[in-house]
Amino acid sequence: MSTIRIPPVLREETGGSRTVEVRAATVAEALDELFARHPELRQRVTQEGGELSPFINVYVNDRDVRYRDGLATEIGPDDTVILLPAMAGGAR
Repeated sequence: MSTIRIPPVLREETGGSRTVEVRAATVAEALDELFARHPELRQRVTQEGGELSPFINVYVNDRDVRYRDGLATEIGPDDTVILLPAMAGGAR
């Protein structure tokens, strides 16, 4: 099974779980399974229309899916999908 790592800011929606194991062939399938188990997480990770929020970065084994096949990026049983909220702000 593939692993999805949940960052601290999203763990409330997963009952505190740091990781969620999923059976999926693509990142999109992995996220669908994650949202089926934790529906409240969907609104934090996606926009209206189901597209990924621009404030969430998704990596597979430390490689940004934007530079691969996006949500169609294939994953295997030993892969780790990482949800990483973008950081904003800075000095004034």
